[in-house]
Amino acid sequence: MPNGAYISMPYLTPPPDSSPKKPATIVPPGGWDCQIHLFGPAEHYPFDPDSPYVSAPALPETAIRMLDTLGLARAVVVSGGGYGRDYSYLLDVLKRHPQRFVGVILPPDTLPDEELARLDTLGVRGIRFVSARRASNLPQILPDMAAQAENIGWPIHFYPHGEDIVEYSDRLLSLPNRKIVLDHFGSVPTAKGLDQPAMKTILKMLDTGRVWIKLSGPMRCAAGNMPYAAVTPFARALIRHAPDRMVWGSDWPHVNMVDREMPNDGDLFDLISEWASDEHDRARILVTNPGQLYGAAPRSGA
Repeated sequence: MPNGAYISMPYLTPPPDSSPKKPATIVPPGGWDCQIHLFGPAEHYPFDPDSPYVSAPALPETAIRMLDTLGLARAVVVSGGGYGRDYSYLLDVLKRHPQRFVGVILPPDTLPDEELARLDTLGVRGIRFVSARRASNLPQILPDMAAQAENIGWPIHFYPHGEDIVEYSDRLLSLPNRKIVLDHFGSVPTAKGLDQPAMKTILKMLDTGRVWIKLSGPMRCAAGNMPYAAVTPFARALIRHAPDRMVWGSDWPHVNMVDREMPNDGDLFDLISEWASDEHDRARILVTNPGQLYGAAPRSGA
């Protein structure tokens, strides 16, 4: 090896809390968790060579036990960034558990319409793009792919980095998509307060009626451990602004929580009562709104 050369090895992301608590918050029937990731045994589903992390198995059966403990009926499996653009494990999960999961893929640059139709039959319900600053091996905004998603009736998802929703807003709104989902509170850094440009931009985007927010991953927006108090005023402001376009996600198994305390998923779920004190708003966030975004279950045995 030449002097000064080194190999950057992926790190093992910490596991989730294996004993989720039953939440105190009453969950209406048909509730959704709108963001989880799943990882199969690496010997069968290898991680992308460019992934900064690897994970022990986070299996659908374990996720189902977590969902059952929380009282949730269904979940959206977002293909893990650790797999790059390979969504084969996601499809295997959807085939095995069609009544519990739908999926969101990290797409390649191009896919034929026939493949999107096949994915839709299997339970895929969206595509995800990320900021260029977030990961070089994951898809950034692909206008043609976004148009295909709109044609098939899928929302697109976008995960900004820090405050860069300010620079991405116009690009996202120039797309033809009627449903644009910003992941993890739009990644707005809560330490900079409600009056920061990123938050003002998100509120303006919500005013178009085309933008939705995932109230997920509060640890992605705030330093420290539970209860991520800095996120509360942001969550309340977003819910107050557009309660009909908010959805909730656990972000289980909470990858990349290196050197941070892993939250218990029951405690994490109970934060929704702090964010949305009105029972009707919680029912919209957990049941009605996700149903509008992700639709019915795929045909059994598809």
